[in-house]
Amino acid sequence: MKLTKKRVVLFLLFIFPLICFLILSTGKNNFTKLPVVTKNVVDISLIDSSKTFKGNISIVCFLGNDIEANKGGFFNLNEKIYKKFIEYNNFQILAIYPKGKEEEAKKTKKDISAFTDMVKWNFIAASKEDINKLHASFNSLDTLNNLYTSNAFLVDKNGDLRGRINDADAKNGKLFGYNMNSVSVLNGKLKDDVLVLYYEYYAAFKDKNKNKADRKEVGL
Repeated sequence: MKLTKKRVVLFLLFIFPLICFLILSTGKNNFTKLPVVTKNVVDISLIDSSKTFKGNISIVCFLGNDIEANKGGFFNLNEKIYKKFIEYNNFQILAIYPKGKEEEAKKTKKDISAFTDMVKWNFIAASKEDINKLHASFNSLDTLNNLYTSNAFLVDKNGDLRGRINDADAKNGKLFGYNMNSVSVLNGKLKDDVLVLYYEYYAAFKDKNKNKADRKEVGL
């Protein structure tokens, strides 16, 4: 009896999740791709030539002129999203702040670093014009207030903004950004959407390599 219970526990903890993963990973187009809500946003390289959206999965946030007053959301982003994906390839957070606010940005970075490795956090100074231009390119219903917004934005490897088109809580169903001040939004929406995006790239990579193998088999 005890042995049977141990086997059931073993199955539930290890075997069943593995079976589910194998079913998902072998199925073709078994999942819903994360919608593109805005194509070809302004690339971050126009502000900082050492950074780019291309080839990366990027979370973009705008710190604003009063960084100290808004830092609670950035701590949430760090705890609920950054720590979840720090080990993932090509993941980055880009925190955009106005030029002249270097000391405040440095302090916020130091405060966050007390809890985590900041290797994939990037604090980038930009002019007011460039901040507005970048944010405007998202073409969202969101507005900047004193160069700040509570929303974080998800940009894919092609430089397109991802989000949702049938979100129950968003106006007209379109979700362009994720509220950093809401732990439930970060946990229940942004985290899930980043995972979907990673799986989307994984599935595309797998299909690409399968097609290559098929072509070799038929001598193409």
